[in-house]
Amino acid sequence: MIRILLAEDDDVMREYLARALTSAGYHVTAVDRGTAAVPYIDSGIFDLLLSDIVMPEMDGIELAQHTAKVAPQTQVMFITGFAAVSLRAEENVPQAKLLSKPFHLKDLVREVDNLFGRADRSSQQ
Repeated sequence: MIRILLAEDDDVMREYLARALTSAGYHVTAVDRGTAAVPYIDSGIFDLLLSDIVMPEMDGIELAQHTAKVAPQTQVMFITGFAAVSLRAEENVPQAKLLSKPFHLKDLVREVDNLFGRADRSSQQ
């Protein structure tokens, strides 16, 4: 099973995202800030870091950079509602995917499915 680490500081958004991804068949571990995600990333067991960019204590870009150092096999996808922050993310972590808010939960699942070669499954839903 594909394991996703979700780092999102907004409680409602985190719950919606986790529920949608779990329903789509992913194993999701959700945390409310970048610093809470670090021990999970250090374990090296996640296939995807799905992170908001703007978070307290440690932003998503810093978290992605840490991920690239300690768990380079973990893919990164950012979610954000800030255009300027999106540009900064693209400059600092160019290999990461970026999904801009607002988006529909189906769009998120489709993007994650595509990332892991599960596009055929998405088109059947």
